[in-house]
Amino acid sequence: QVQLVESGGGLVQAGGSLRLSCAASGRSLSRYSMGWFRQGPGKERDFVASIRWIGGRTYYADSVKGRFTISRDNVKNTVYLEMNSLKPEDTAVYYCAAGGTTPSQDDYDYWGQGTQVTVSS
Repeated sequence: QVQLVESGGGLVQAGGSLRLSCAASGRSLSRYSMGWFRQGPGKERDFVASIRWIGGRTYYADSVKGRFTISRDNVKNTVYLEMNSLKPEDTAVYYCAAGGTTPSQDDYDYWGQGTQVTVSS
């Protein structure tokens, strides 16, 4: 069993930056591929980014490519999402998930509770 806890969300102005963290407990993340998803107000939960546990290859949604960076620290058992040039449309609850790399939520086995990111214009 893996427990995931996100942190680092908050209120930021458009053009600003935030770094989200996802800390795992219960089991090492080193053998899990990891992903970030988000759910905006009145919207479905969508894929944001993922990173493979072998090789560290990364994948991004088109909407965040070039602005967001996913990374992992297997020693600290933590996954990060660096978000730059934030836009109001990035406002959402951000979730980390363990177990997959695809944009499909069904590919992931464990989920965190989410952290709110609000971008003001």
